[in-house]
Amino acid sequence: MRSSRAGLPPRWFVVLFWHVHRALVRRSRGRLGLWRPKPNGWGAMRLTTTGRRTGAPREVVLGYFEDGPDLVTMAMNGWGAPEPAWWLNLQAHPEATAQTKDGTRAVRAHRAEGDERSRLWSRWGEIDKNLDDYAARRPGETAVVVLAPRA
Repeated sequence: MRSSRAGLPPRWFVVLFWHVHRALVRRSRGRLGLWRPKPNGWGAMRLTTTGRRTGAPREVVLGYFEDGPDLVTMAMNGWGAPEPAWWLNLQAHPEATAQTKDGTRAVRAHRAEGDERSRLWSRWGEIDKNLDDYAARRPGETAVVVLAPRA
């Protein structure tokens, strides 16, 4: 039986890791720090959004899995309470660029709802057995974000 509170590293460590990982990806131009999803695992991608207030490009490194041609991630902010800035940016400007180990693609983001959300949440639960415990730390529902290819 799982505990009701899966362990997470301290917030300062999570934030430091994000900064170091993003710097590694940026400095290596994606040669390091990005990987394809493994069977029953997630991959790492770099997502470039448009800032909702500045209009400037903003980069973040995120975990994802593939659902057909779509990339799926979660707006979890390290399981902290606030919504991540990249998700707020996508809500204002849904068109973005995703760089995976396989290359760069133009995408359009949307929040998964209803049956789509349930199916994709279940898939994340297969990858991360503590998903529901982590999600319970947040005050609201964690958005499942689908990045669909743009024409």
